[in-house]
Amino acid sequence: MKLRVIAIDDEPLALQLIRGYILKTPFLELVQTFDNPLDAMEFLAHEQIDLLFLDIHMPDLSGTEFTRTLTNPPKIIFTTAYEKYALEGFKLNAVDYLLKPFSYEEFLKAAIKAQQVVGLERQSNTQVIEANNEYLFIKSEYKIRRINFDNILYIEGLKDYIKVHVQNEPKPILSLNSLKALDVKLPEDRFMRVHRSYIVNLAKIETIERNRIVFGKVYIPIGDQYKEKFQEFLDKNFL
Repeated sequence: MKLRVIAIDDEPLALQLIRGYILKTPFLELVQTFDNPLDAMEFLAHEQIDLLFLDIHMPDLSGTEFTRTLTNPPKIIFTTAYEKYALEGFKLNAVDYLLKPFSYEEFLKAAIKAQQVVGLERQSNTQVIEANNEYLFIKSEYKIRRINFDNILYIEGLKDYIKVHVQNEPKPILSLNSLKALDVKLPEDRFMRVHRSYIVNLAKIETIERNRIVFGKVYIPIGDQYKEKFQEFLDKNFL
């Protein structure tokens, strides 16, 4: 199980060290690094991250202050040269605390601990709760969301996550789930998997261009193994 990771540290050498540690750890996927928390704030509002390595002592906004601004923070491992901040970090439910300078062994132990915590959460959260012919319930951001099938445009698979793109919602609904698990819950006459990463609502298809389904500015490719089945659907509905 891989964890999507970002790191924030205002010290270039410290950030470079953490970046190197992340890249050499097989179960960590480095998504981005930042030298200040304000830039990371916008990023976290739109990206799903599992783990954050966060320096505490930074100008303008400390790591602990930044954590308190996050509505749904990822798991956090605090990094700092000041041992006195450890207690405050744990009060914010940090997974672990690394005192600079720390070795790769110390880093790895903390990362494994985070992987175990995330794994346990995924076991309890990764499921479609209920589905019938009109709607389904899924867990998203510690809530259970009801989604009417008529409102779904398409569903996108991203490794351990799915994004349900819904009409008239500014952001997709994120859930710790797999596209395969969701596919078996959807009515076959209304939804079709057209790519290893996409399921589409057949009733919402309005434009097909060069073997791609067009939803606004989004172009969804039709995978080779799904072309025959999709062509059968078109043949039945083609004038």
